[in-house]
Amino acid sequence: MGKESYLTFYKSLFSPQRLPWVIIAFGTFVRLVQYLYNRSLWNDEAALALNIVNRSYAELLQPLDYDQAAPIGFLYVEKLITQVLGNSEYSLRLFPFLSAIISLFVFYQLAKRCLQPLATTIALALFASLHIIVYYATEVKQYSSDVAIAILLCLLLVNLNRTNLNLKRIVSYALLGATTIWFSHPVIFVLTGIGIAHILITLINQQVTQTLKLILVYLFWAISFIISYFVSLQALTNQTTLINSWESRGTFPTSFLDFSWLLRTFWEFFHKPLGFPDIFLGIAIFAFFVGLSTLIKTKQKTLMLLLLPIVVTLSVAYLKLYPFDGRLVLFLTPFFILIISEGIARIKQKTRSTKLAIIGTLVLILLLVPPIGTSIYLVIQPYEKQEIRPVIAYIKEHQQLHDTIYVYQRAEFQFKYYAPKFGYQVNDYIMGIDDLDKQDGQGISDLEWQRYIQDLNQLKNYSRVWIVFSHVRSWAQESERITSYLNTFGKQTDAFQEKGSFVYLYTFTKS
Repeated sequence: MGKESYLTFYKSLFSPQRLPWVIIAFGTFVRLVQYLYNRSLWNDEAALALNIVNRSYAELLQPLDYDQAAPIGFLYVEKLITQVLGNSEYSLRLFPFLSAIISLFVFYQLAKRCLQPLATTIALALFASLHIIVYYATEVKQYSSDVAIAILLCLLLVNLNRTNLNLKRIVSYALLGATTIWFSHPVIFVLTGIGIAHILITLINQQVTQTLKLILVYLFWAISFIISYFVSLQALTNQTTLINSWESRGTFPTSFLDFSWLLRTFWEFFHKPLGFPDIFLGIAIFAFFVGLSTLIKTKQKTLMLLLLPIVVTLSVAYLKLYPFDGRLVLFLTPFFILIISEGIARIKQKTRSTKLAIIGTLVLILLLVPPIGTSIYLVIQPYEKQEIRPVIAYIKEHQQLHDTIYVYQRAEFQFKYYAPKFGYQVNDYIMGIDDLDKQDGQGISDLEWQRYIQDLNQLKNYSRVWIVFSHVRSWAQESERITSYLNTFGKQTDAFQEKGSFVYLYTFTKS
């Protein structure tokens, strides 16, 4: 192929018509690489997986063990897949992965409905490459499907106020919203935001009949949510450990007048879950407000549909009913991305024919290159978090007949998930004592160190002990202090380490 042929191929591949499909193909490939890499389940994944694998369908209706929470529809799909395809990481991650792939295609259609062509391409590039969205595409959690459902609903309901709502369509839209409520906890905020937007639009246009029909649709959504609340959501309000964890992270404002929380939370959203580098957060926020200004002038109804789910979610956080934090609000990222992308496109267009053209190009580069670069890197080196599976495999390969395994308590869920896969029974290992104080994993408090000493002293009764660690947040500090103590009455004879997980072999002389 000659130079001219390469040039022709390049122009064809990146033409305005084909570029979106190239971006979708790239986003699909990045997600596929993460899925096929098959990293070990980390702590939270393993905790939810144990519920899915070990419970029946009826038992999944009960409050989940290990302070876990997930929609019933999500749990049932996961359970069904593991029954059909077997209990494996691939099976458990299949639904989140497929949700992420479908999201790419649906998001493209939504962007075309809401934005100008340049903004559509920018939005698709951001959505395909932002690393937190890529990460949750292959995690055994509901956050990827939350995003997919939010996008799908917005696409299907974007023109609801202009639809001729005959009986068939009323039933269809009613069933759509009522069903998705069982598959995503925060989808009710999306439905409420979109619902309010359409009611306001029909009232402004004095469409009384259309308003009444919309209310009928929303009534079905409300009934479905009420049933869902009493079947499963109500139990979450009794999980004090989970609620305390949310409050300790500052996911709720202290009062209705806590505007500093609102400003801080808004700023932090651009870092997590959107994932923009700290140095470019100001630029991303500026683009967001430019996008708001542009849509106010050009597409007010579209802006209402994109903005109201965000407003509703923030309002619920002020009521302390749902935390506004990281992965729990991942479903809002598509709405932010669309507004930011409209802003980037507007900046680019307004500066194109002026001496400030470099500014528009720079904004585009600074906000697009980091996520795209990260995605390219993830193709080379996929995500790893807590690789306990190869650690357990190493123990299995080198373990002698009368060896004992001691599992650091924060590795409990991971080890319990993988133990049967390596032939271990409950009596084949010692599980470390549970937390004694809130600082566990954040450093070693005096109470926590006493726990360690009591736990580790029991190992003096064994000749050879494999000590397994994972999900250790203060890795260096805890491992060094523990091994220093073990060295006072034992000898380290082997060690093996992978990303986020490690094991030491100690030999002890019985006194």
